[in-house]
Amino acid sequence: MTFLELGVPKKLSKGLNEIGITVPTKIQEQAIPILIESEIDFIGKAQTGTGKTAAFGIPLLTKIDTTKKHVQGLILAPTRELGQQIAKQLFKFTKYSEKVFTEAVYGGEKIDIQIQRLKRPTHIIVATPGRLIDLMNRNTVDISKVHTVIMDEADEMLSMGFKKDLNTILSKTKSRKSIWLFSATMPPSLNDIINTHVNKNAVRIHIDKNDAINKAIEHQFVVGDESSKLDTLAFFLKTQKENRGIIFTRTKVTARTLSKQLKAKNYEVGLLEGEMTQKERDKVMRAFRNKTLQLLVSTDVAARGIDVKNLAFVVHYQLPDQMEYYTHRSGRTARAGNKGLSLALVTRPEVKTIREIEKQLSLRFHQIR
Repeated sequence: MTFLELGVPKKLSKGLNEIGITVPTKIQEQAIPILIESEIDFIGKAQTGTGKTAAFGIPLLTKIDTTKKHVQGLILAPTRELGQQIAKQLFKFTKYSEKVFTEAVYGGEKIDIQIQRLKRPTHIIVATPGRLIDLMNRNTVDISKVHTVIMDEADEMLSMGFKKDLNTILSKTKSRKSIWLFSATMPPSLNDIINTHVNKNAVRIHIDKNDAINKAIEHQFVVGDESSKLDTLAFFLKTQKENRGIIFTRTKVTARTLSKQLKAKNYEVGLLEGEMTQKERDKVMRAFRNKTLQLLVSTDVAARGIDVKNLAFVVHYQLPDQMEYYTHRSGRTARAGNKGLSLALVTRPEVKTIREIEKQLSLRFHQIR
């Protein structure tokens, strides 16, 4: 099926084509026709890396009246990186269509700069909840005429403590015709938001487990002692030659230690952990995207919103403490039709956790000797 067959206008289809998005993914196939045609509330469950940005971005762009200067669409995202990435994608989608002005606002950048930008005509705002609240409190952003509110990675926003902010924002968009919620997982905490703000007749699309599993990812694990992990990792990295990837740890202490150890072995490695400043974070991400760095060592919290093309592998140096983080981690590889590898380094007692992940996420791991 093509995007034209899904009801996407020719000029937007041409923009998608240009950036290599030619065959709709499952979530795009199911969401786009419904969202383009109707003014409805929508709940979509699909894992990271399945093309959710186009699934909501394309329908939203078709609903923008470019003759009007006020904000018509609001997209909420958990992190600065994801917000920037969504805004960039929307800009690319509209290369051949009418100019839709999108502004991304987020913490970590001077608020005055963002206030100045918002004085220009703006059709869509992509925002992290905290920064949007700051702008609303200063009366420098008007979301009263927004007709479509989108929450991307809703589960992540809740796990980052944005529930109160989300409730405040949603209560200020009473003029909206539609609210679209996209999430990789549906934790019970999301039900409060859904029950309060989403129409009970909302269309729900859950890409089922087998469809949601990215078949292009091969899941492997190696069993060993804690003390042998670094050697196992070094051996694995040798087999990967020039390939690039992310190594995940559960704690920032381990992330810091591991990045030092890998640097000592002459790897071009960057570190991402929660206590870094936004400036330090941006510098590392710029180097990683520019391929100056081959590897990134990151904690789960620090990795939210990261999207880097052509990553060959993900290594779980420590298993995550929440099941859904495994989905978020492994979804960083095998994007846009490429193959990828997800390797877990585990101790003998942790094999039980691997079996649990297999069961919960309908995956199959292969043990590597």
